[in-house]
Amino acid sequence: MTLAELAPPAGEPLTLAEARAHLRVDDAADDPLIADLITTVREHLERTTGLVLIARAFRLYLDDWPEGRVLEIGRGPVSSVETITGYDALGAPFEADMTGFVLDGRACPARLFLPEAPQTARAINGIEIDFTAGFGMTGAEVPASLKRALLLHLALLHAYRGAVSPGDQPAEVPAGYDRLVAPFRRMRL
Repeated sequence: MTLAELAPPAGEPLTLAEARAHLRVDDAADDPLIADLITTVREHLERTTGLVLIARAFRLYLDDWPEGRVLEIGRGPVSSVETITGYDALGAPFEADMTGFVLDGRACPARLFLPEAPQTARAINGIEIDFTAGFGMTGAEVPASLKRALLLHLALLHAYRGAVSPGDQPAEVPAGYDRLVAPFRRMRL
């Protein structure tokens, strides 16, 4: 299973103004650094939770459909599934029949049920699923506790900016971060 982001987010969950207000930074000299840190904390949160904060398109590649016909999608929340593509013996793509599909996009992880699993002749990455995931198009639609976690993390990284190189960020997560993110984190048994 391989996941590819088809487009970057149209924006970030935190605005520069929100970040500057939280950091109590008045001048614009640090704006490029703060913008980079906003991206860093978003990417860290998304990587560690499987969440997508700002809506964007993804493609999931599968070798074959799972036996139980319920596919877990490792990113969420999933708002829509656009297409499911398979490949025949000659390598030509075909769209799978999505009649009767059920999407539980808010589940953690999101789940997709297909009454009839698509068959593919390709041994590797024979099924492609294009979907859209994210809380919404703007930071206003991101849950408040996740935005608070991002702001806490941003403040810590901003404080470490001279001690830790940008390539080694995030150096640390702040106290309370895990509690804010915990309700959204995937737990494995």
